Amino acid sequence: MELRALQYFVTVAEELHFGRAAQRLRVVQPAVSQQIARLERELGVRLLERTSRRVRLTPAGTRVLAASREALAAAARVRVVAGEPAAVLRIGVASCATQRLDRAVERLRDGDRPSEAKLVDLPVTARIDAVRDGELDLALVRGALTSETVAVAPAWSEPLHVVLARNHPAAGRSAIGLHDLDPDGLRLPARDTDPPLHDAILAVLPVPPPRPPAGDLLNVLFEVSQDLRRWTLLPAEQLAGTRSERLLHVPLDPPLNIDTQVVTSLATPDPCRKAYVTAFAD
Repeated sequence: MELRALQYFVTVAEELHFGRAAQRLRVVQPAVSQQIARLERELGVRLLERTSRRVRLTPAGTRVLAASREALAAAARVRVVAGEPAAVLRIGVASCATQRLDRAVERLRDGDRPSEAKLVDLPVTARIDAVRDGELDLALVRGALTSETVAVAPAWSEPLHVVLARNHPAAGRSAIGLHDLDPDGLRLPARDTDPPLHDAILAVLPVPPPRPPAGDLLNVLFEVSQDLRRWTLLPAEQLAGTRSERLLHVPLDPPLNIDTQVVTSLATPDPCRKAYVTAFAD
């Protein structure tokens, strides 16, 4: 049994169309049909039901599909161990690293299509443009995002935390309500630093902040650390693991959540897109 036959079978099973499978594999359609027929003869079972209108898996084909993916993943790991590098997966991210990102990188490395992640730190607009132009395979973007030039899929949701000075009057609480804070003290990064995140925070606030944005995130955090009236809101996972002598972060009560999207090219196959989303999901 050849790995090529298993790869052809998995591709047909994902596409449920011999022509599209041949295009993905960059071979002629008869070659795909021959490999599937040979595999069925070797196994002694029908894997696919094929009519003029559709292709679908048989019960045996469903079982063989799972085993085939495991075999291909194992073979890919063998090649990596032997010195052949795994496929490089270029991921556009913000400058902060999180435990979720570390976990997703491990999942992608050990998945059905083993990939070695290369993290690229870009502003959010550049991230989206790079995905559209094929310079990145996927990007992570916090907040709502709609686009006709890239595909957007929700991956996870996380709470916003209040960031304030350690000697702020509310700093000793286990959770803080927005009514406990001076609304005039809210400082947010300028919208052009991360439009989706900025808009997402504004969207969950009951009242827009009265003061203008304060520049980039470092400027905001500096202001908050220097003035007991100041505070800001940031995603909890961005803050996890950070330590500061001047700042702390506290959950909101009631909680306010913000979503993160996985952005891919419109040409990315659905199975790959689903694998990316699954890698970052809880």
